[in-house]
Amino acid sequence: MISLIERGESSPTAVVLDKLAAGLGVTLASLFAEQKNAAAQPLMRRADQRVWRDPDSGYLRRNLSPSSFPSPIELVEVIMPAGVRVAYDTGRRSVGVSQQIWIVEGEIEVSLGDETYRLLMGDCLCMDIEQPTIFRNLSDQPARYLVALATDTKFPARQRFT
Repeated sequence: MISLIERGESSPTAVVLDKLAAGLGVTLASLFAEQKNAAAQPLMRRADQRVWRDPDSGYLRRNLSPSSFPSPIELVEVIMPAGVRVAYDTGRRSVGVSQQIWIVEGEIEVSLGDETYRLLMGDCLCMDIEQPTIFRNLSDQPARYLVALATDTKFPARQRFT
C-alpha cells in the first residue's frame, strides 16, 4: 500500500495516513510537508499551502505552516462536510504530540476514548491524540476548524498526559 501511495497510484484515506504517521512517529500534518533543498522560509503564502481531500469523507485539509521552517508548532485548517464521520484508532507515537482544535465555523462532535465533546463556533478543545478519536459533523452545514499541533521529542506522549 505504501509504495502505491508513494507512486501516486492510490489516494489514501485520512485513517490510513494517520496510521502511517503513527508508525513513523510523526504528525499527520508532517506527511504533507514538502521537502525542499532551499533555505527555510518563515512565510507560507496561501497559494503555496498544500491541500488534500480525504477520498472517503471528502474532508479538506490545508497545511498552513511553512514546512521547511524549524518549529515545534504546526497549524492545519480542516473543512469537514455535513454528515461526515472520521475515526482514528492509532496508539502511541514516539514523540509527544499536543493538539488543540478551535472551531471557526459550524460545529462538530469529538469523541476521545470514552469522552464526547460537542464543539460550537469559538470553542477550543485540548486533546490527547494517543487514544481512539472520532470526529463527527452531525449538522447539515460544513464545519471549519483550526488544528494546532505541537511536538515534543524530549518527553514521550503518555508522560505528558497522565
